[in-house]
Amino acid sequence: MKKFLLLISHGLMLALGFAVGIYLLPILTQPPAPAEQQLGEVAAKAIYTGQFKRDLKGSDAFHYGNGTLYISETAISFDGVLAPGPDYRLYLSPVFVETKADFLANKAAMVQVGEVRTFNDFLLNLPEGVSPADYSTAIVWCEAFSMFITAGQYQ
Repeated sequence: MKKFLLLISHGLMLALGFAVGIYLLPILTQPPAPAEQQLGEVAAKAIYTGQFKRDLKGSDAFHYGNGTLYISETAISFDGVLAPGPDYRLYLSPVFVETKADFLANKAAMVQVGEVRTFNDFLLNLPEGVSPADYSTAIVWCEAFSMFITAGQYQ
């Protein structure tokens, strides 16, 4: 019985350590956030603005965003906070989505802008040929775990 309890307790600690590692690794390995000056340059040229809000249907205590998006003709900047996690991507969508099911149902009509590697502010250049006017919503999605993080409508 003692060996069984030791096996269970050690297994639980291993699982807990693994879970904490998955959560902390993106925080520890993220690059520095973009400089305020860089974010300000995109904000000054913004043709659209939007908000990531914590209270979306598909967001929860571990998957959320809160802050302001600035969209220019060539870049998107975010001034705010994202819940940390691995393998985040920013998508533009022609329709507003706020759940995993909505995202998956509309993914074919979306365009991936790029990888989001920082959780306090980010700055991404728009891919060549992508016009923000063709879309209405920016979405942060976790590719590794197929998790909806947040979305913000900008037009």
